[in-house]
This record gives sequence, structure tokens and C-alpha cells, in this order.
Amino acid sequence: MYETEHIEERVILVGIDTGSTELAQRSLDELAELAKTAGAQVAGRLLQARESAHPGTYVGKGKLLELKDILWETEATGIICDDELTSAQLGNLEAELSCKVIDRTLLILDIFAARAVSGEGKIQVELAQLRYSSSRLTGLGRSLSRLGGGIGTRGPGEKKLEMDRRLIRERISRLKRELKDVEKHRELIRAQRRQSGLKTAALVGYTSAGKSSIENALTDAGILEDAMLFSTLDTTTRSLMLDNTQEILITDTVGFIRKLPHHLVEAFKSTLEEAKYADIIIHVVDASNPQMDEQMYVVYDTLRQLGAEGRPVVTLFNKQDLLKQPARHRDFQAEYSIPASAKTGQGLEELKKALLEIVRRDQIYIERLYEFSDAGKIQLIRSKGQLLCEEYVPEGIAVKAYVPKDIYGRI
Repeated sequence: MYETEHIEERVILVGIDTGSTELAQRSLDELAELAKTAGAQVAGRLLQARESAHPGTYVGKGKLLELKDILWETEATGIICDDELTSAQLGNLEAELSCKVIDRTLLILDIFAARAVSGEGKIQVELAQLRYSSSRLTGLGRSLSRLGGGIGTRGPGEKKLEMDRRLIRERISRLKRELKDVEKHRELIRAQRRQSGLKTAALVGYTSAGKSSIENALTDAGILEDAMLFSTLDTTTRSLMLDNTQEILITDTVGFIRKLPHHLVEAFKSTLEEAKYADIIIHVVDASNPQMDEQMYVVYDTLRQLGAEGRPVVTLFNKQDLLKQPARHRDFQAEYSIPASAKTGQGLEELKKALLEIVRRDQIYIERLYEFSDAGKIQLIRSKGQLLCEEYVPEGIAVKAYVPKDIYGRI
């Protein structure tokens, strides 16, 4: 990917209120956080009440004139729209306003491009960007030849966006092949985990809920912790001892967000599917956020889209240290609701106990005396279960252990 010089831009946020002004304002608030994360300064906001977005220019003619005045008064360099724009809307807005026009999808893609670290992450981001660009080559118009830095220029780079559709299709095909190789490797790792008998818990949650902070607090994973949205994109898996004998794997996942671009969902499918293949879901919620309930809905809706339903859920109401008054929140879709704080360590021991209780459901406790000739069965217990005690006595080998139900018949 090509790097470009950093340019701090002044932008105007533009949104459509289709019925709920409060919801539309909250969406613009989140868009402002995204813009800040991308390195832009918000110079103004404009919200229009409409039944739906204008098919040609997103906002109506009157608001378009008002937007021109705001751009001139604030000396803003561009606008960011709170929805994904069509090719026609993008081209018409650039022609009318003579400034950079970015939609919510391109903004999120730009943040992902800046945050991708691993080879897989970079492939996924570039694939999503090219898919987005290929359907908007005509609408991008003048912006295709725009050189320099700023929002919307990270990742493949402007020169790559100047390729015609045929070359973009070829590049997409090549990236898909590379991604399939990475996905095969990921599936191989999952198969090895299944053979080891270790259970996996996936940390999921709205972006900036504190998933990385929780994993760091539990496992000393050393993942970047940042107040910015989407501070980490790449999955990190670490082992966690729940007690002296039971080990479990904890996997971090990319944060969810409302209006998550379908290009990203498709490109990051293998990463997001860590939640689908996990045995347990740890849902991390920012309890200090006033939009907590909406964010929880977005997370569960995304999990449904991924087919990650039907797994035990432990919900951590994180950031209790930021609350003025202690509150006991409940998540009725989860089996456990635990107030927690990655900063103070509150709730982490309770989380371990909850995870241990869930893991033990699929295990059987045994106390048994094996003949010395059956030592191979003890090795099976050691590799697949949790060997609590092994004592050699004259009659044989006395064993206390937890074993998975699927191997109980063999031992």
C-alpha cells in the first residue's frame, strides 16, 4: 500500500433525518468520532429532515445552497455524508460543491487502511476498497485524478484507483486468491484447536467498548489500547488459565459499528467468523456510553448476520470506573451479566468463574483407578481433558480428572 503525507482536513458532516432526530444526531456524533479518528477536524454539521435521501444529490436543493455557504464560511475542504453514496450522488455533489466528498463507507475504509497491520488485514482492506471503487468509477469523476494525502487516499493509493475496471477486477481476483490462502491457514489453526480440546471464547463488542483492554488485563496480550475507533483490526489469540487446571483460548475480534459497510463484512468475513466458530461469546459493552442499548443491538444484529447465534454469551459491562453511580446492568440475551473494568480489574475473576462453569458443562468429573496397562488412557485424558490428580499406587494409577463428554466412552 502507498503512504501519503498527512493532511489535516476541515470537514462538514451531512446527514439525513428520516424520522428520529435524536437517532440522526447520535449517528452524526459517531460520524464526528470517525472523522476525528481519520485525522479530520469537524468544522460544521448539517442535518436535513427528509423521508429518504435525494437520489441525485443526497440532500435537497435548498440544503445544497446552505451547504455551499457553510463550506465558504468555515473554509472547510470537504464534506462527509452519513450514508453510503451512489455513484450519481457522489459525482453530482462534487460537481455542485467543488470540494472533496466522502461517504461513511469510504471514511471507515480509510480508517481500516490506516490501522491494518498484518498481511491479512491489508489484503482485506484493499479488497474492500477496490470493491467500493469499482462500482463508483464514473461517480468519482475528478477525484480519481486527485493526488496527495488526506482522508480517502490511504490504502491502494490514488494511482491504483485510476486503473480501469478490467484491471481492478484482475486485482480483486488476485486478492481473493491470496485471502483464500490465508483463510485456509486460519481454518487449519481452528482445526488444531479443536483437536487439542481447548475451548475458545471470542471477545465481541461495539468499537471502543474495551475488548483489547479486557484481553490485555486477562492475558497480558500487549495489544494496542486506544480511545480512537477501530484501534485494532487484527485478531489476537491468547491462552487463559481459568483455574489451576483448565485452560481456554481468548480471541479478540474487530469492533462492530452501525452501518458497517457490506464491503468490509465480506472482506473481513474470515476474521469476523472467529465469533462464529467460538464456543463462547464474551460481549464487551461500554457501560459509560449513553448509547449502550443501541450499541448492544448492533452487536447482536451483526452476530445474527454472521450466523454466530446459539452460543453461551457472557456480557461484560465494562468501564465501570467511569460511572458516577454504580449500576447493575442486565443483558437478557446473555447467561451472565458482569459489571467490569479493564482498568481496575473489577469483574475479571467473576468472568473466569463464569467461563469455567460454561466449560464444565461439556465435561464429566471422574475418579478412577486404572491398571498400569491402561496408561494410554491417562495420556488421552491429559491431552483432551484436565488431569487434576495422578497417583501411582500398588493396584494401579489413581486418577481424578475432568474429561470431555465425547471421549468419556474411550476412557
